[in-house]
Amino acid sequence: MAGDQTTDDRRQTTDSAEGNSPSSALRPPSDLRRIRLCADDYGISPAVNSAIRDLIMRGRINATSVMVAAPSFARAEARSLAILNSGAPRAAIGLHVTLTAPFRPLTKGFRPSPDDAFPPLPALMKAALLRRLSGALLAAEIAAQLAAFATAFGRAPDFIDGHQHVQLLPQVRDALLAAAKRDAPAAWVRQCGNARPASKRLGDPKGLLLDALSRGLRARAAALGVPTNPAFAGTYGFRPNADFARKFPRFLDDLPDGGVIMCHPGHVDQELVRLDPLTDLREREYAYLCSDAFPAVLAAHGVALA
Repeated sequence: MAGDQTTDDRRQTTDSAEGNSPSSALRPPSDLRRIRLCADDYGISPAVNSAIRDLIMRGRINATSVMVAAPSFARAEARSLAILNSGAPRAAIGLHVTLTAPFRPLTKGFRPSPDDAFPPLPALMKAALLRRLSGALLAAEIAAQLAAFATAFGRAPDFIDGHQHVQLLPQVRDALLAAAKRDAPAAWVRQCGNARPASKRLGDPKGLLLDALSRGLRARAAALGVPTNPAFAGTYGFRPNADFARKFPRFLDDLPDGGVIMCHPGHVDQELVRLDPLTDLREREYAYLCSDAFPAVLAAHGVALA
């Protein structure tokens, strides 16, 4: 599920084609589509955490998912985030279930590799697709991450998703949905089916793969009575020249009320560099979400943050 650049990179458009034209008709409030804009990876590093909290304060995002398995995640980081919701809630706070390297499991019995770290995503995907993962060990690790979230925040998460979309994988989704129903019955689980027709997204193989994997999650969630989001957007190739500001308006196309867009804003520090290759692009996403262009695009598309 590594990022793949879409053919939209090569599409030449004007600001008006992107919905930025001052002449765009703005919809009345009753017709606004209300969405969740979710910053993934809270907890991965202090600089990323600070940037996400700043965007919540500014009203530029309204959800974030927390990596309780990240080495630098601590009760203080949870408290700083929770304080933002101490009055009227500003953001939904979810659990970002983490099962891939370089992060390490919270449960002692989970030994997926010789160095006790989680396996890389390709190895986890292969084992899940071949159904070679231990259901009992998965269930224990996901339960431990849910418990760590509850300890840090004093409550269950508002929603649950997965780092590198692991929640969509066979076996993982079964364990995660069972844990959600048991330990977070009011939470919804993020599925990654896109509302745009596949014919319009042939240059987005990552998104198409997530679509396919999401079918199984949606079916199992419905059978268990676990709610999911109606649609998802935000995939793009994390290449050095990726232009998030140019791509973002297209994430809004056909996204229904209640849809979710993922993003990865942040600042760069040494902890982030040590743990994740996605660095400078986080700075670009943060800069765009802070810009005047961002709320103008939402308004032009008849979208508001839920």
